[in-house]
Amino acid sequence: MTLLLRMLVRDWRGGELGVLLGALVLAVTMVSGISGFASSLKSALRQESHSFLAADLVVRDARPLPVVWLEEAAGRGMTSAETLSFRSMIFAGEEGMVLASVKAVSDDYPLRGALRLSDSPYGELREHRGAPPPGSVWIEPRLFALLDLDIGDTVGIGEADFRVAAAIRGEPDRAGGFLGVGPRVMLNTRDIPATQVVQPGSRVSYRQLFAGEADDAAAFGQWLENAVAPGQRLQNVESSQPAVGRALARAERFLLLAGSLAVILASVAVGLAARRYAERHQNYVALLKSLGADSPRVKSLYAATLALTWLISLLLGWLLAWVLQVIALESFAEQLTVVPSLFQPRPYFIGAVTALVCVVVFAWPSLGRLTAISPLRVLRSDMPLHDSREPRDYLLGLFAVVLLMWWYSADLQLTLIVLAGLLAVIVIGGLVALSLLRGGRVLGMQAGSVWRLALASLQRHGLGNALQLVVFAVAIMLLLLLGLLRTSLLEGWQQQVPEGAPNHFLLNLAPEELGSVSTLLDDREVKREKLYPMLRGRLMGIAGEPLPIEPEEEDGPSQREANFTWSAALPDGNEILEGRWWEPGETAAVSLEAEFAERYGMAVGDAIDLRIGAAELSVTVTSLRTLDWESFKPNFFLVFPPGLLEDYPVTYMTSFYLPPEQKPLLNDLLRQHPTATVLEIDAIMAQLRSTLAQVSTAIELVLGLVLLAGVLVLIAGVQATADSRLRESALLRALGAGRSHILGAVAIEFITLGVMAGLLAIVAAEGAFWALQRFVLELPYTPTPALWLPTLVGAAVLIGGLGLWNCRRVVSVAPAEVLRDA
Repeated sequence: MTLLLRMLVRDWRGGELGVLLGALVLAVTMVSGISGFASSLKSALRQESHSFLAADLVVRDARPLPVVWLEEAAGRGMTSAETLSFRSMIFAGEEGMVLASVKAVSDDYPLRGALRLSDSPYGELREHRGAPPPGSVWIEPRLFALLDLDIGDTVGIGEADFRVAAAIRGEPDRAGGFLGVGPRVMLNTRDIPATQVVQPGSRVSYRQLFAGEADDAAAFGQWLENAVAPGQRLQNVESSQPAVGRALARAERFLLLAGSLAVILASVAVGLAARRYAERHQNYVALLKSLGADSPRVKSLYAATLALTWLISLLLGWLLAWVLQVIALESFAEQLTVVPSLFQPRPYFIGAVTALVCVVVFAWPSLGRLTAISPLRVLRSDMPLHDSREPRDYLLGLFAVVLLMWWYSADLQLTLIVLAGLLAVIVIGGLVALSLLRGGRVLGMQAGSVWRLALASLQRHGLGNALQLVVFAVAIMLLLLLGLLRTSLLEGWQQQVPEGAPNHFLLNLAPEELGSVSTLLDDREVKREKLYPMLRGRLMGIAGEPLPIEPEEEDGPSQREANFTWSAALPDGNEILEGRWWEPGETAAVSLEAEFAERYGMAVGDAIDLRIGAAELSVTVTSLRTLDWESFKPNFFLVFPPGLLEDYPVTYMTSFYLPPEQKPLLNDLLRQHPTATVLEIDAIMAQLRSTLAQVSTAIELVLGLVLLAGVLVLIAGVQATADSRLRESALLRALGAGRSHILGAVAIEFITLGVMAGLLAIVAAEGAFWALQRFVLELPYTPTPALWLPTLVGAAVLIGGLGLWNCRRVVSVAPAEVLRDA
């Protein structure tokens, strides 16, 4: 024990132990910190995204839902609430009336998120949870102008009168379907019987909302899946808000990838530090053996050193990881309304296991083989350094990294894609590095003195430089890959909800109203889409085979209603995948949305049977189309040629963009066209933008942490050959070489390594980026040539600068002192 403590103190004072300890602390901090931050952030974003439903799970139906489901939820420790929505006329005074969207909620609504109320139509906002008191309603601000109301006035709904108690400015689940169109009126579910509005046959949407811990919600969701009947819909964030669901799923994949890359960087850092530590201890082991220490004693001494170092690094790494999470989440607090927990055991356990694997797989092989050092090294200091690693060590290390990544990410596909990129860098990079470095011999003979000195150094350290080159290329490749994915995700999300995208839908316009509506919108310079005819129809059969009224199996085909439209030209945002668009004069044809056709097993050339009212018709599928459902433009599953449907009763619809300051235009629009319906989705889009902004900020923070880790690995890579370079530079100074020559040669040497590493990293990163985009994130791949030159320049400057900084001591300290320390 005394010898162990003495060696630890000596190594700490000499800085040798600090390198290895720092690498292990870095490993624990990176893996635990990034894993904990990503896990906490993912949990918080999931919880906050549930505000789109006002719950974790929602079941909806056109009929009252079973009370036993509420009882089952309570028995599982879940909270629940109920809502019902319908459209009804709202009356005020003698002549004031408007068609509104009425929503009755129970006392516990909402379970997630909050309502936003104000005490005047556009007054100061306040958050609220709970239903309106019985006998009162909350109404949207524009109803105050439409019905000439003030707070405290009375409105009528059916047979009951209610006091206007507040203005409702926002609700978490306002996305909910066409029963939610029109200005909102909210009341308590206990007041519904008094209105006598809801009668048998009324068009009402009933909803039960459930919330609880993640595991409880998942188990109850599975129970509900078995309990729901045909016609009832079980919803979660992914199904009700696919844009949010996809964004969160891709963000989770990114965070998992970032954590997996942190595992790789940590492993590389520990391996480099252990290799340097072992090289520095070869003379010390030779001395111990010359004084009588046998190989088992030496091995146990270094095993104890590693064990103690692992324990210290674990404690320090956990502390730093916790601090890292606190700082990261504090910087994210303004964008995140849900405060995640910092005390999750799994990230710290992952950090401990990662550090243990790094010690056993990456550090111990180098130190364990120190027992092979000959005692003669004490007398013969010119003996070459013992190679502390063997090829099998690298294979074992690669296998350990793959297992760690797989365990961490729980995604074999993601792990294999990153592994392929790493293998490409290692194999191709090693071969290219050796070839280029050997080829530099001819060039070096023709170069000037500084270049000749630099290229000669590259030749002397051929294998070491090849290893360094691979390390640099791996680190740069991982950082570049993460940056490419981050840019791709953020650009995709910005395109999901672009500025100026339509945020209102206008429905139920009669043909004779088209001229006045167009004039009103155009006079106010409102940006709008074209007016589309729309009528309801029903899909009855395919290829002469009638479809069942109800699906015979889950998600099976059945008869269904859909909105029909016609168009002479392919609608904007549509793209034909298969078939052709119709010719002028062609009528008995239809173009189908591709996923809709796939779900029903329909193909180009199939005949499908339809019903519109009491009339039946048969048409032939002439094309399959893709749509941009996230464009907030009118889109249709079925589009017909002009002339086929024009004799049926039809209404028109469009979408338009209305900035907040032009909201009063809706009042004028509805006064002139009281039968028209306006669906306001600006609040939904604002909520979606807020969630995507939070996810984007999370990705930026995680990227910053991994970038820091990557820079630290580059520093460790530069230091891997620092001792030999310092000795050689000191010898050159002792032989008369000037400082400028030595620093110039060092700069050229590391800049060359940086450029070569950058080239390898670009090739491997682009290949891995293509695979991840296509197979994991399901996004289109676009090459990024604009980043290639900056990557090369950045790699050259960064690695060249680190090399100069690391070797600065040789030109500021006397050569004799450097050689004596060596």
